[in-house]
Amino acid sequence: MSDLNFWIINTAHYLFYLQIIHTMYNLNLSECVKTRHKYFFKILSDNRKKIILFGASLAILLYNDRKLFDQHFVVILIAYFIMKYEKLEKSTINYGVGMACSFYEGYLAQIIPSNGADFIGFEENIRNYENCQGGVVFPVKKLFIVITKSLYCPPDLKEFNKKDPSLPYLEACQSLGDVQKDQAGVKNRIYRNSAYKIHRAGTDPVYLAVECATPLHTLHKVLKNRTIYEELGSINAEEVVSDFCETLGTIIRKTPECRGKCELVYYDDEDPNQNLAEILLDRIETLRNLRL
Repeated sequence: MSDLNFWIINTAHYLFYLQIIHTMYNLNLSECVKTRHKYFFKILSDNRKKIILFGASLAILLYNDRKLFDQHFVVILIAYFIMKYEKLEKSTINYGVGMACSFYEGYLAQIIPSNGADFIGFEENIRNYENCQGGVVFPVKKLFIVITKSLYCPPDLKEFNKKDPSLPYLEACQSLGDVQKDQAGVKNRIYRNSAYKIHRAGTDPVYLAVECATPLHTLHKVLKNRTIYEELGSINAEEVVSDFCETLGTIIRKTPECRGKCELVYYDDEDPNQNLAEILLDRIETLRNLRL
């Protein structure tokens, strides 16, 4: 065999291996089962050049009567997945950390601290709300940020209420006062926080400022459209959420302007025995006891 033939055949062999392994790695089994032939047609239309290259490599191997698979395939398969795992692990960590940093700088840092001028700060915003509403008292003047297990964030938190009328339940109230700022070229940008009250049988409702974490809501939408966001198709959502919560909690604790003014609340919305209203009431009670 000439040197040229040697290089052509071996290059074709490794290209053949890599194309198979790459397809295995990126194959979305759930989408394949759901859409069947449509998914394969999409793969064909999106990867025409790769399919041509695969076909050419296969033709070269068959023409030269070469064995398609040997021990080198397993070695390359292991090496490929080791490299991909390292890349995925880094991107997962960076994604959760990046979301937390963006959420803090782009949102919390705009609504929590006073800017010393036209915005008085989140706590004072709650006090103004109490004065305007009359008879309304927030026992804890913090922003409660709900982290759901499923990442789903409903338009209204009442969706998390249980059907049993005897259990505590959430009801949206009039929003807190708007925060208006010039940001990133947007003049008079509006930030708004929702107030809720938790109804309990036989006693007055409890008021609080609560909302879901919007970056996780975005992640939920991304993961529902994995075919569009192929780069994030294999992302580990639990690791991202863990990194997001850990990083955001650290940022809040390190920042004097926001320290002690936000409270992260985890809620397993997939557990039918858990009630968000009760979880929030328990957290409020815990925080009140800590102040005593």
